[in-house]
Amino acid sequence: MLHGPGRAAVEDVPPPVAVPGEVVVRVERVGVCGTDVEFFTGEMAYLHQGHSSYPMRLGHEWAGLVAEVGDGVDRAWIGRRVMGDTMIGDGTCRRCRRGHQHVCEHRQEVGIRGGRAGALAERIAVPVTSLHAIPDSVDPVLGALVEPGGNGWRAARAADVGPGDRALVLGPGTIGLLTALFLRAAGAEVHLLGRDEESLAFARGLGFADAWTEPELPDLPFDAVVDASNAAYLPARALALVEPAGRVVYIGLAGSPSLVDTRTLALKDVTAVGVLSASPGLDATIAAYASGAVDPRPLVAATVGLEEVADVLAGRRPAGAGPGPKVHVDPFRRAGPGRTEHD
Repeated sequence: MLHGPGRAAVEDVPPPVAVPGEVVVRVERVGVCGTDVEFFTGEMAYLHQGHSSYPMRLGHEWAGLVAEVGDGVDRAWIGRRVMGDTMIGDGTCRRCRRGHQHVCEHRQEVGIRGGRAGALAERIAVPVTSLHAIPDSVDPVLGALVEPGGNGWRAARAADVGPGDRALVLGPGTIGLLTALFLRAAGAEVHLLGRDEESLAFARGLGFADAWTEPELPDLPFDAVVDASNAAYLPARALALVEPAGRVVYIGLAGSPSLVDTRTLALKDVTAVGVLSASPGLDATIAAYASGAVDPRPLVAATVGLEEVADVLAGRRPAGAGPGPKVHVDPFRRAGPGRTEHD
């Protein structure tokens, strides 16, 4: 439970109840996200816009087994491995009726917005309509990577590149690397731009030989540029780097406003796409993981228990963590040294 900036503790809380239309899931794995860190520091914009408030329970990248169902829910769900959509629309507004519940004005976001408790717990209650079934070939580690992967899938799809095309991803963090994996699966030549050699070395270890710092970036034509960074100046840089008639995808969010010269956008005949949420890409991401077309498991550096989450949110790396950018949580794991997925 998070009670304020820097104030997190493991607590016993009443178990969730499967009300009509909802299920209770036994959580197997949860990913810690940059959004969670912003709530921990108090910087998250939703706190200042009235969409979120303390106390709250984080956790929106999760996988687990359905343990209970409420009235009106098919009992066949019980025992199935699932992950859940973070975005839960009201189901009645124009946006929801048009299939865009992820931008519903009155949406809840699991572990983020509207008081909907997150998955950093042994159990979580969610609407059955938010569930996506996971096949046996997708283990809990992959299951908890579906939500961030869906963002990467959407960004890669928005880039609209394939064999013979060249794409550049700005920011080799979790979302940037996932986007790069999906771009590579589509057949594109993928380059990454980062700030430090450690993250770039990890990207090279994933097979992305073309990983550069800004001074090293070669003067090449990029048919698509994906900004997956949190740097306020890079949206304009993305537009400068993309080829005329190319595509720029904005999925990263900076802490301050970014400026893009729309004259450049028009004169280069560039298509710009913004991406919020994995919702439209969850099923495609599950399919890509199940087939082996994309394997993001190397991104997970360590798995910890609930007792260690506060340290992770505060930026402390678990003991024995690997080089990847993602930390997972097993809610049933007791405190102990962090271990990588490969231990």
